[in-house]
Amino acid sequence: MPFPALLAAIGVAAAVFSAIATRALIPLLTRAGIVARPNARSLHSEPTPLGGGAAAVAAIAVAWIALALAGRLGAGELMVLLGAALLAVVSWFDDKAGVTAGGRLVVQILVVALTLALHPFPGPVFPSWLPPLAEHAATALIWVWFLNLFNFMDGADGLAASEAVAIGVGLVLVTALGAARDPATAASAAALAGAAFGFLVWNWAPARIFMGDVGSIPLGYLIGFLLLRLASEGRWKAALILPLYFLADATITLARRALRGEKVWRAHRQHFYQRAVLGGLGHAATVGRIIAANLALIACAWAAENGFGWAALAAAAAVVAILLVVLARARYTGAR
Repeated sequence: MPFPALLAAIGVAAAVFSAIATRALIPLLTRAGIVARPNARSLHSEPTPLGGGAAAVAAIAVAWIALALAGRLGAGELMVLLGAALLAVVSWFDDKAGVTAGGRLVVQILVVALTLALHPFPGPVFPSWLPPLAEHAATALIWVWFLNLFNFMDGADGLAASEAVAIGVGLVLVTALGAARDPATAASAAALAGAAFGFLVWNWAPARIFMGDVGSIPLGYLIGFLLLRLASEGRWKAALILPLYFLADATITLARRALRGEKVWRAHRQHFYQRAVLGGLGHAATVGRIIAANLALIACAWAAENGFGWAALAAAAAVVAILLVVLARARYTGAR
C-alpha cells in the first residue's frame, strides 16, 4: 500500500474507533454520575459527561501498538504509551474525585523524567552547546508545561480536540510530504489526528461529552512527545509553529495571573478563548476562528520545512497575534 494511503487508513480507523467508543461512554459516564456540573468558572450551562477523552487515548494506543507489531514503530513509542497510560490513570481519579495539584505535578514530572531517561529523541531538543543535564532539564520543563497547558486550554466545546487534529495533520504533512521524511512520526500523528477527530464528533458545540483530564493530560503528553521529536531532528521552527496559538494563549494568561499574584493552578475564565465565549461569540464561533488560524499555522509550518523558515515563523507569529486580538475584542462580561 502506498504510504499516503496507509496514513489515510490509519487516520480513518482511529477516527472510527474513537467515535464509536466515545458514543458508548456517554450513557455509561452519565449513569455513573461522572459529569461536569456548571459552576462559576465553567463555560457550559448543562451537566455533561466527563472523561470521554479516554476513548481517544485508547484509539491512539490501539493504533500505535498495531503499528509497532507491523514494524512501523519501535519500542520507544511503546514506552511513551506506557507513560500516557499512567497519566491517564491518575487523571481518571482526578476527574472522579480530585487529586491535589502537587500530586498531579509530581506524577507528571516522574513520567516525563523516566521517558527522557530512555532517550526517546534522535538528538538534543535544544542547542547542542547546552550541557546534557541542562538540556534534559529544559526538555522536561517544556514537556511538562505543554501537557499542562493543553489541559488548561480544554475549556470550550471542540477546542482541545480540534487543536489535536490540527497539530496531528500538520505533523503528518511535514513529516510525510515535507523536505525530510519521518515515517514513524507521520504514522503516529495520523493515528492521533484520527482519534481526536472521532472524539470531536461528539464534543463539537453543543458538546455531548467532555474530554476530561483523562483525555487532555495524556493527549498533551503524546503531542508534546511528537513535537519534541520533530525539534530534536533540527526542525524546531515547524515544531514551534504548529501549537503556537495554544502556547501563546496559555503562557500569556498564566504570566498575567502570576503578575497579579493569583494562584495560577486554580481554575479560571481568563484565557483569550474563554473571554471570547463569554463576550458573546459562543463556543462554535470562537473555535471556528481558532481552526482557521490553525490552518494558516499548518501552511506556515509547511513553508518553514521548505526553505522559508524565518519568514514562516514571522507569519505564524502574526497569525496568532491577530487571533488573540480578535478573541480579546469580544467584551468580557464575567458571566454566560
